[in-house]
Amino acid sequence: MPTPTPSMEDYLERIYKLMEEKGYARVSDIAEALEVHPSSVTKMVQKLDKKEYLVYEKYRGLVLTAKGKKVGKRLVYRHELLEDFLHLIGVDETFIYNDVEGIEHHLSWEAIDRIGDVVQYFQEKEERVQTLKEIQRKNES
Repeated sequence: MPTPTPSMEDYLERIYKLMEEKGYARVSDIAEALEVHPSSVTKMVQKLDKKEYLVYEKYRGLVLTAKGKKVGKRLVYRHELLEDFLHLIGVDETFIYNDVEGIEHHLSWEAIDRIGDVVQYFQEKEERVQTLKEIQRKNES
């Protein structure tokens, strides 16, 4: 099965999040969230419909298919995991969102799984996080 393009992934991730938060995702909501024109959203939604990630009916809205939900959920997981990882390693909060947006499409799922292992390792024991922070303080001085 062909994988979605990075642009498709951005839309699927946002649509999934909107549906989880609001129960629906309108073209205007998606456009606002992604800071694009509604006409761009409509074109992408039509592409996603053809690829069977969602069902779109003009003037009626859209619904994610099982395939779209599965991909959307995984994309949200990837985004949140990368945010957790960058936070864990001490990246300044003001950079995290843009950094995640910059790297999330360039990592393999193998790399994402290994990052998940690292995050889990540190989250299991707070003293591990403290040791990492001590190392970072020493390296900064």
